[in-house]
Amino acid sequence: MAEILVYLLAFLLSYYLTPVFIKYFKEIGVVAIDMHKRGKPKIAGAGGVPVALSIIFSILVYIGLKTFLEKPDSRVITEYMAMVSSILMIMFIGFLDDIRILKKKTRTKIGEKDIRVGLPQWLKPLATIPAAIPLMVIKAGSSTMTLPIIGTVNFGLVYPLILVPIGVVGASNMVNLLGGFNGSEAGMGIVYMLTLGIIALHNNIGIYPLFFISCLSLLGFIIHNWYPARILPGDSLTYLLGSIVASGVIVGNMEKAGVMVLSLFFLEFILKLRSKLKATSLGKLRRDGTIAPPYGKKIYSVTHIVMNLGKFTEKQISIMLVIIQMIISTIVLLSYLL
Repeated sequence: MAEILVYLLAFLLSYYLTPVFIKYFKEIGVVAIDMHKRGKPKIAGAGGVPVALSIIFSILVYIGLKTFLEKPDSRVITEYMAMVSSILMIMFIGFLDDIRILKKKTRTKIGEKDIRVGLPQWLKPLATIPAAIPLMVIKAGSSTMTLPIIGTVNFGLVYPLILVPIGVVGASNMVNLLGGFNGSEAGMGIVYMLTLGIIALHNNIGIYPLFFISCLSLLGFIIHNWYPARILPGDSLTYLLGSIVASGVIVGNMEKAGVMVLSLFFLEFILKLRSKLKATSLGKLRRDGTIAPPYGKKIYSVTHIVMNLGKFTEKQISIMLVIIQMIISTIVLLSYLL
């Protein structure tokens, strides 16, 4: 019963905090261009902030309830606090990019857009490395992993010192690659967070509340982020989601499940490599309201594949991306439950 109340708290906090930040961000100029709308309107950005606050506060309430009602092992508390630290650090990196200062305007494949001074693309992966430190210092997870063909391998100190930071940096930056359509990032996040939570619960892995809290926080946020969005997620949300997945699967020894549910983002990374990570996932708005692929038949993103299937509106593309994630997550879920 206590856990259900925490999940409800996560939803309500996100639902009611988001409008507060929408108003605040507009007042202080933390806005972003909604690229697939006529007139390219500027709306509130950095949606990861209210979501992160909802998740962190709910986790702290959960830890408090566990401490006073159940007196859990101190290791459990240590792991949750390490995850909270890691999640906050990565969200902050994304937020720094969201508040970048307007510099000038330029013409691109998808039309005129603002060019802003923020974190250089090469710096983002490096900037997220420190976020792995909280998980490294507590030696989160198990150094023993079962690999395809090879079998069980004990990585020893290589796991906390090398594999953990690779996982944190890789997940946070990959999730940041795919999106740009109202509700797509939060919608896909709801699906894979729920999937990981169910897998963890089914296997009696104590990390499942992290995923369910994140899922409910995203549910409260997407009400304001779905088409037509009143707030955009920004890097603060995409980095946040990647860090939650990385932290959760590392602590819960669920690396295989984490890699599988994020397979769509691995595909996105491979496609983006073809453009040396310079291509955009966004499209060009047609007069009829549908979205055209920015590079014609050339495919540099999962979204380009969808756009080339026919004439779809932004809302339809978002729905299709969520459905694709649902199909992937269902397959992963069935592989664990059956």
